[in-house]
Amino acid sequence: MALRIYNTLSRRKEDFVPVNQGKVGMYSCGPTVYDYFHIGNARAFVVPDVMRRYLQYRGYEVTLVQNITDIDDKIIRRAAERGVSTNDVVSQYTQAFIDDRDALGIKAPNIQPRATEHVEGMIEMISKLIDKGLAYERNGDVYYDVSQFDEYGRLSNQNTDDLVAGARVDVGESKDDALDFTLWKAAKPGEPSWQSPWGPGRPGWHIECSVMSTKYLGPTFDIHTGGVDLVFPHHENEVAQSHGANGTPPVKYWAHNGFINIDGQRMGKSLGNFRTVRDILKQYPGKVVRYSLISNHYRKPVNFSDEELRMCAKALGRLEDAVSNALFALGIGAGVGPAQAPGSESAAWDELRRLAASGEAGRADAGSAARKLDAAIAAARTQFEESMDDDFNTAGAIAALHELATAINTFVNQGMHGEGQQQVAGAERSAAARAVLTMMELGDVVGIIDPGFVEAQRACGAQAEQGGAGGESGIGTDRLIQLLLDVRAEVRAAKLYQVSDMIRDRLSELGVAVEDTRDGARWKLVGK
Repeated sequence: MALRIYNTLSRRKEDFVPVNQGKVGMYSCGPTVYDYFHIGNARAFVVPDVMRRYLQYRGYEVTLVQNITDIDDKIIRRAAERGVSTNDVVSQYTQAFIDDRDALGIKAPNIQPRATEHVEGMIEMISKLIDKGLAYERNGDVYYDVSQFDEYGRLSNQNTDDLVAGARVDVGESKDDALDFTLWKAAKPGEPSWQSPWGPGRPGWHIECSVMSTKYLGPTFDIHTGGVDLVFPHHENEVAQSHGANGTPPVKYWAHNGFINIDGQRMGKSLGNFRTVRDILKQYPGKVVRYSLISNHYRKPVNFSDEELRMCAKALGRLEDAVSNALFALGIGAGVGPAQAPGSESAAWDELRRLAASGEAGRADAGSAARKLDAAIAAARTQFEESMDDDFNTAGAIAALHELATAINTFVNQGMHGEGQQQVAGAERSAAARAVLTMMELGDVVGIIDPGFVEAQRACGAQAEQGGAGGESGIGTDRLIQLLLDVRAEVRAAKLYQVSDMIRDRLSELGVAVEDTRDGARWKLVGK
């Protein structure tokens, strides 16, 4: 099945054919660093991360560019409010963005340019637009002349007459038409400024992305992402600028994610439901937040609530439990930590890969349980790929992971020890290893199961070596501890902090040290 992407420009799904065979150029609108980013912003950052991961899974060489807007009216106002420099504001919130991005499992872009590093390029593009008769200067300001670009309004599917009727000219603006937009702003006293042919000033917001995308991806690239709220005017203006300056449409596929609703309402400061990622991460692990953001198709709205997060935590727990159950049954886990990944030099992962390969030759002679699991693995991969090929349908991909998790649990509980023959037992172990590797691989593609998840199995291995309880029952101390930590997470979410502390203290008395991290609680066995 060919990969298909819904293109905002054509308003239909299109077969994905990159500009350059085997390579994909992506541009994602990044943060304006004047505050902590909110959960709506987070979705706009998670979506391109998922797209990039899947395109790489499909074998493409992907270059993702995501800018940082480090000069803007909002940054200037925030600096003035606090009595600090704009550099102080930018430094604080850029680092905060990186920290929160990492907590959500969003990989850093290949290139992360800052607007202030490209002012010279912006001046050059603005000059080119003036030379072509597409822009004009008024009193040190420079405006784009929308009337000179026939395709203006096509991306947002709006008529320019309707746009003009709703537009207004702010006090102090001297543009020829209400719909014309700012490319360069004349300097105001006390504001950061750069020298230009039109006098000291600074770039408008829209020109930044046109310049940086052109520099790093060329005049036409493959995919441009962003929230649906950016379609107009930001992306509409990007098209006008880039096409006008470069003489070619800048983007083949425009991909826009839907809004975030909070408890069924549009998020907004005026409604008192504005939630930053930083605040949410104080209550929920980043992977749970990420799970909730991709639980629906990216173009559909997402309802974000504490109840939804708790449901996502349970759903993610079911996937992780399936992996843990299989690893436990295989007796694999000691020595694997959070930094380990498939392909790394880990004895546990080496054993998984060895087991997975060992049964390939004897699949035809394997028992029914192993054959059923192999069929479930194949079906899950097919469903996963078909879903992601259909405009990056993460909801369908996650459903495939849950189907595989069910098959793994059924296999472990009913199949691994049911047939009794040594040859078959080997085939069963091989199938279980393949199932684990598949779950880890596909889970990592959408970013909800980290390749280092098997951390808990280290403790399981330590327990077995030390003669810990639970080995004969098949339950295991590690799974019981994890159950207690899951309960503790629930009571913390309900703000029952006294109960939460009691569980932690009681575990400590039993020799279990609990550490609360941004990605959730971690534990290890310590001496009493």
